[in-house]
Amino acid sequence: MANNNIGKTKRSTDNLIDDAIDRQQSWLNRRRRFTSYFIRRFNKSENTEQKSKPEVIIVKTETKNKSVLKSYWLPILCALIVILLALFIMLFKINAPVKVIAPTVPEPVVKHVVKQSNTPSFDLVRIEKSGNIIIAGRNPRESNISVLINKKIVATKHTNKSGEFVFAPNEALKPGNYVISLIDADKNIKSEDSVFVYVSERGYKNSVSLLMTKNGSKVMQAPELADGDLVVSKIDYLDSGRMVVTGRALPRLRVSLSLDDKYLGFARVSDYKNFGLGADIGKLESGKKYKLNIRLHDGEGTTIANVEHEFVMPEMTGDDNTFYTVRRGDCLWIIARNFLRRGVLFTMIAERNNITNPDLIYPDQLLQIPMKD
Repeated sequence: MANNNIGKTKRSTDNLIDDAIDRQQSWLNRRRRFTSYFIRRFNKSENTEQKSKPEVIIVKTETKNKSVLKSYWLPILCALIVILLALFIMLFKINAPVKVIAPTVPEPVVKHVVKQSNTPSFDLVRIEKSGNIIIAGRNPRESNISVLINKKIVATKHTNKSGEFVFAPNEALKPGNYVISLIDADKNIKSEDSVFVYVSERGYKNSVSLLMTKNGSKVMQAPELADGDLVVSKIDYLDSGRMVVTGRALPRLRVSLSLDDKYLGFARVSDYKNFGLGADIGKLESGKKYKLNIRLHDGEGTTIANVEHEFVMPEMTGDDNTFYTVRRGDCLWIIARNFLRRGVLFTMIAERNNITNPDLIYPDQLLQIPMKD
């Protein structure tokens, strides 16, 4: 029994092996067919996409757009420029200031009100080149005013609506001293001020007119006293017999003073080109002619400029005070030395003018100089 089954077992084993080989070969064939099918389907799909119409249309559209831009680039550029210009103009109009035209209003008529003077007063007294004198002043309007020269009435004038008058005689004044005053012919009111006039033999350039007031004197016409770099601006003669000369010259040089060729003294010019020189000359006789020389000297003492002034001594008013205008570089010590002979008397000037700090005075400050305290 055992021997009979051996042949059957061997056969059945071979069959199993053949069956397995057949099944494996069948599986490989199926895989080959599937792979071959998949490759064919993939290749077919790729060829279909390359030959599709949408891609051709896109390419043609891009080509067409490029050709349109090449053909119409100039009109498009011009249109852009026009748009930009329009935007710029619109912005400019918005930012531009708005001009408002105001209605025309007529200007108001301003009436100049002239201050009326209740008493006669002087505006101008001047010696002309011809030697004639011009006198101008004020009084109540539409009134009569008389002009007196050396206490004699020489003319009566009528004031205008503004209260002004002018007197200009045809005859020139002879060289000499004159005192001019005014009087209201209607009310017999005399002017508070008078004018002292000196007419020089050398002509109008050396003539002087001074307005004499209760507060001092004011130069209305100063003589032209100058020689190159030397200018004399003011000459004061005090009741005490002291003369003070002020002016301008080159800095740090020396200025000397002499009266009728008599040497009186000298002073140094400051760094600000100002000088002030005071000297005691004693009492001068009224009506007598004098010659005053102011000379500028260099470092060696040589005269480089000379101002000569001839004058006739007027009658003194007896005023106890005089006035001085401070100049740059001045100090109270120098002012006191020139006017009061001694610099230590500067305290009198400070007290009279209520100056608490004597070291502080200012240019153009008006100082009252006490002469008989």
